[in-house]
Amino acid sequence: MTSPKTPAPSIDGAALLDEVEAFHRRFNIFPTEHAYVAVTLWDAHAHLMDALDGTARLAFLSPEPGSGKSRALEIVETLTPRAATTVNASANALFRLVAADGGTPTILFDEIDTVFGQKAGGNEEVRGFLNSGYRRGAKSLRCVGDGSNQTTEWFSSFCAVAMAGLGSLPDTILTRSVIIRMRKKAPNEKCEPYRRRTHEKQGHALRDRLADWTATLHDQVSEAWPEMPEGVSDRPADVWEPLLAVADAAGGYWPERARAACVALIKAAQEGDEASLGVRLLTDLRDRVFCGADRMPTAAILEVLLGLDDAPWADMSDDGQSIKPLTARALSKLLSQYVRPDNTPIRPRGIRVGSGTPKGYYAEDLSDAWARYCPPHPGESATAETSATPQVSGGESVADTSSETRHMFAETDTRTLRSVG
Repeated sequence: MTSPKTPAPSIDGAALLDEVEAFHRRFNIFPTEHAYVAVTLWDAHAHLMDALDGTARLAFLSPEPGSGKSRALEIVETLTPRAATTVNASANALFRLVAADGGTPTILFDEIDTVFGQKAGGNEEVRGFLNSGYRRGAKSLRCVGDGSNQTTEWFSSFCAVAMAGLGSLPDTILTRSVIIRMRKKAPNEKCEPYRRRTHEKQGHALRDRLADWTATLHDQVSEAWPEMPEGVSDRPADVWEPLLAVADAAGGYWPERARAACVALIKAAQEGDEASLGVRLLTDLRDRVFCGADRMPTAAILEVLLGLDDAPWADMSDDGQSIKPLTARALSKLLSQYVRPDNTPIRPRGIRVGSGTPKGYYAEDLSDAWARYCPPHPGESATAETSATPQVSGGESVADTSSETRHMFAETDTRTLRSVG
């Protein structure tokens, strides 16, 4: 008579995540405690691709070399399943890697700035791969075959991707990413030197234990609907949902730590993100140019924009080569991407200024774009204190009389505008 099989001991997920975090701490100096939490959860979530509907991209970014980005990616490599590290891969190679037998890979992109940097071109196919592959079911159509014997085939792009690079990434990738902004170690910050031939085995041992633990979570995670912190919705919620599902499955203090990291890193990403040029322009027009005026000639708009020391308008790139100030034509091109309340593109119109009718813009044409794309208005009191803008209404200058400087500026600018007309 055979004795009954002894059930396998249950795995303490919280304790295992503690060990994974400790392994990172040995070799990585991350900028915040929240970063350790996020990266640890990301390592674990990479083992659950078959159970998840979405995956967060992980981006280690820094402004300067020598900030620990590649080392962070190297440690992630030891902890994730079927890790494949690349510096520069074509979209076709990536699609075939995901489709290959053996399970979903974890793709690690080092030096991602060489893929999307200023000298790298658009790399739209790779960007499309990274953009689409954060959701299950994402596929792209590719030609396969030799010579004229070509057929079409659908390829999946769904897989976990971590990246490391200098500078930033396209906005479409950043919004799908947990962003860790790395920095050089301070003199008082020390970590253990990483030696692959010794430490890789230790990382792989943890990786295998993560695989054993996550194998028991498939049904639980696939059916999970993690509660989001207040205010987290839309794309950020999509990004963090798989990480919070892992934290909830681990238990202990990990659910609480995960949600604190979620809120902190989303806030840091939003504060660190450079608004798109169009949104920046709309916001500057609303808060620093119009400031309550109902219309403004193009010449006056450009004068104010080019005088803003903390704005990009005086040093615009021309096809990535030369630098020149924003022009009336470039202003029109940027604004034409947005529409008026009647759903037609925003275009300059004639404005009566003195005896002339120079081209300009009306606040009523911009109002819908302001409401949809700009951050909340800073308020009338703040605007009155910071504005140095000529306000033109019905051909007259409406300067803020509470400031002698602004009044003189408005009068001078009105004379300029009349000469233009």
